[in-house]
Amino acid sequence: CAPAGGGSVPVLFCFSVFARPSSVPHGAGYELLIQKFLSLYGDQIDMHRKFVVQLFAEEWSQYIDLPKGFVVNERCKVRLVPLQIQITTLGNLTPSSTVFFCCDMQERFRPAIKYFGDIISVGQRLLQGARLLGIPVIVTEQYPKGLGSTVQEIDLTGAKLVLPKTKFSMVLPEVEAALAEIPGVRSIVLFGVETHVCIQQTALELIGRGLEVHIVADATSSRSMMDRMFALERLARTGIIVTTSEAILLQLVADKEHPKFKEIQNLIKASAPESGLLSKV
Repeated sequence: CAPAGGGSVPVLFCFSVFARPSSVPHGAGYELLIQKFLSLYGDQIDMHRKFVVQLFAEEWSQYIDLPKGFVVNERCKVRLVPLQIQITTLGNLTPSSTVFFCCDMQERFRPAIKYFGDIISVGQRLLQGARLLGIPVIVTEQYPKGLGSTVQEIDLTGAKLVLPKTKFSMVLPEVEAALAEIPGVRSIVLFGVETHVCIQQTALELIGRGLEVHIVADATSSRSMMDRMFALERLARTGIIVTTSEAILLQLVADKEHPKFKEIQNLIKASAPESGLLSKV
């Protein structure tokens, strides 16, 4: 399969659950392979991790670490694998690398979810803040045909995506495609219902893709406070950041001199509910 000299060689590049056929110049080595992985999967690769490139060895019928001095001279299959667990995140947030996920804040849940009125108020505050700071918002609705649309109090003006779903996790192909269109996404701010089902499953899938997840404790709830409490504890142990709406918004502006600081400050003052949820984290 090797070219007679020069030219390109077909290579299958694998990362996580993805596999994409491409090609590299004949004689390409480690550095060019890394560059190709970044060009193909840069939006999914968490640069806080270390990786190793592995080559599929036919004689062993499995992947092996890329041999020292390896160059591509025939068709092959390579994959990028995390070398170690993610370095402890500091939880820094910047508007340019953040996306808000609003999960299933629907009318049918109103009578069943504890403190639903409070999380509606906080969710609306977060979405207003997102609009002020130019942060993309992705919204899902769980089986809206049967459970209704997002509550009227939540203003979805300017949302990048509003998507129906039947899967509990928000990580759908359409959501992954939307994230891929946003350069440099590192952090997801996640809120909605239910904490122990859709929020939990979404958060776990997102960190599995190398994204940092911030769950807004005063904007997420369940029918049962026990389910909510144990879900937040479990998620915090996995490295997910459990925080509050005020902390999120002020971290995003970061400085009193930020041009949107006064508007964010007024938003917090005007709409902060006295929620009992924070005593039940």
